[in-house]
Amino acid sequence: MAEEDRIAGALLGTALGDALGLAAEGMSARSIARRFGRVERFHLLGRTGFVSDDTEQSALVAQSLARHPDDVERCVRAFRRSLLGWFARLPWGVGLGTVRACVRIGLGMRPSGVMSAGNGAAMRAAVVGCFFDARPIERERFGRALAEVTHRDPRAVEGALYVAELAAACADLPPGTPAEACQERARRIVTVPALGEALDRARDLALRGASTAEAAAACGTSGFVVHSVPFATFGLLRHGSDPLHALAEVIGAGGDTDSNAAILGAWLGALHGASALPAALIGAIHDGPFGPTHLRALARSLARIRGGEPTPAPDYSPALALARNLALYPVVIGHGLRRIVPF
Repeated sequence: MAEEDRIAGALLGTALGDALGLAAEGMSARSIARRFGRVERFHLLGRTGFVSDDTEQSALVAQSLARHPDDVERCVRAFRRSLLGWFARLPWGVGLGTVRACVRIGLGMRPSGVMSAGNGAAMRAAVVGCFFDARPIERERFGRALAEVTHRDPRAVEGALYVAELAAACADLPPGTPAEACQERARRIVTVPALGEALDRARDLALRGASTAEAAAACGTSGFVVHSVPFATFGLLRHGSDPLHALAEVIGAGGDTDSNAAILGAWLGALHGASALPAALIGAIHDGPFGPTHLRALARSLARIRGGEPTPAPDYSPALALARNLALYPVVIGHGLRRIVPF
């Protein structure tokens, strides 16, 4: 069904952008070009893709929505519990704001969210928009409450709401609707001046055909939400007709490459559907916890729940997640050390 294809597209698009950008995270555009060339395949460990916190937190949000689709308080409690369990399994690449929030959850502190303007809430928000694409009140209520589990800075919260709103517009509007129309609709919900001005700048750059390098310099590519969300917006508006090309452009600009590409990938998947994403690359993502099979099962569950059919929320194996994280730590550390070598 169309709804399932768009929800699966958002989740699989997140995974695709995350896995493609992971090996380049924190690198400059020049370093990425020298070491990887154009990033159109996975580079962390051979040709297999691995997802990180961007995809995993998106999956936890989807799981919580499937368990409590009509009760925002219970959904938030479920997400808070699952986030703590996930954090205890030693994931890598977690932002400082999310780390602090998870510690607060473990200590029983309320509120758990911290005053951080990182992109941790935004990177996982697209699935909220796709699930509630025709229900704006619920989209805002659930989107805000889930964002504030980790981030309470108004810029971070509105960044997450904007990501959800744009995903909703991509999923809800008729096929073939230009990305500019979807973004115009989403822009209306942003009231924080700094974020709004950055989004307008990104839109202007895209519509006048600016290069990705020019947009990266103007928007910023860091994990600051006022950089990441507008830069991903530029990628969607400038290159969104070709998902792999768009992701390669955004990743090649450097910075917080996995999160920037995860946000963009979610919008591309919501706009075009999972069936339009590069199947060979999706199939090369490691299919363990939070892999393509799990993400498709979550999308199927959410689509059925939307249709009024009660469906259990797919779970993942905590033991396998821990084993995978521990096994890959040497690889992740090796990539980090490799970045300091000047050739």
